[in-house]
Amino acid sequence: MTLRAALVLLGAGAALSGCVAAVVAPVAAGATLGRKAVRGEKRPDLAPAEPGPTLTLTLLPPGTAMPVPTDAAPAPTAAPPAPAAVPEGMQYLYGSGEAAAASMQAWRALVRHVADKALRRPAESVVLAEGATLARPKWLPCGKKPPAAVFDVDETVLLNLGFEYDVAQGRPYTPERWRAWERTGGAKVVAVPGASTALAAIRTMGVEVVFNTNRTDAEATAAALAGAGLGAAKHGETLFVQGDDANGSSKDGRRRAIAERYCVVAMAGDQLGDFSDLFDAQQDPAGRRAETLSTPVNARFGAGWFLLPNPVYGSALKGGVDDVFPQDMRWSEPQ
Repeated sequence: MTLRAALVLLGAGAALSGCVAAVVAPVAAGATLGRKAVRGEKRPDLAPAEPGPTLTLTLLPPGTAMPVPTDAAPAPTAAPPAPAAVPEGMQYLYGSGEAAAASMQAWRALVRHVADKALRRPAESVVLAEGATLARPKWLPCGKKPPAAVFDVDETVLLNLGFEYDVAQGRPYTPERWRAWERTGGAKVVAVPGASTALAAIRTMGVEVVFNTNRTDAEATAAALAGAGLGAAKHGETLFVQGDDANGSSKDGRRRAIAERYCVVAMAGDQLGDFSDLFDAQQDPAGRRAETLSTPVNARFGAGWFLLPNPVYGSALKGGVDDVFPQDMRWSEPQ
């Protein structure tokens, strides 16, 4: 039977009285030939004289839906969404060998500094005394207090891979989401390159490791630190969080409380505020940079204060063209 005859028969079945309807079901080989014939193609493996496909007639009760042929093409499926682009700062900090090298470099320098101070007890700690300024620094005395090194947590000893992945998908930081991350994301962090080895070495020198962070959940933070291989931390003794004093997110009060108990020989962080809240009083990016470069406290960087790279978030990511590029340092290609 030809394709035209099959179509005529199908039409005739549809025109029958309301009691029956006809369905024409070609066999598999015939179905393939029919689809190719519509496109004007020929099956080279079939001789021209070979009889056409056989047909099967099935009678359906009135109102029954026409069945879909089993060899019908599947419905197209939607393509999966393209993955979000990773921001350049995240590419650097969380994915690059360069950031890993910079971190290990900072940690090794810090360990050498701590080893020197453990052998020769300093008279002064690296914590600024109350009333000191960046231009006129005054340091808290050590006396006979045992030595300690004080560390920020986020992006200083821990890399928050899980949370920053979520941010990279387009869900921005909010305080509520960060608190949920503190409670539930402890298994999705890793140690900053060089940190776990450095902290272990510092402890073997008899120097206490103390964490000073603006996280709020002390228990979850201690668990995250231990899970990342950074050792134990006890709230109120070797772990201080936001809310442990009346100054909120300012860390100076907590730093001084730590310095009352220990001779702080080193501090590390990823923001200038991890060394003194005085830096945060200057909001102008150009002025903040000038204070870092020109005030006497700059002698502490690499000699008690150690900064880890963080191009992802924080006070460093501010400033317009006039803040970043001085007028007398601008260049354009000559015409």
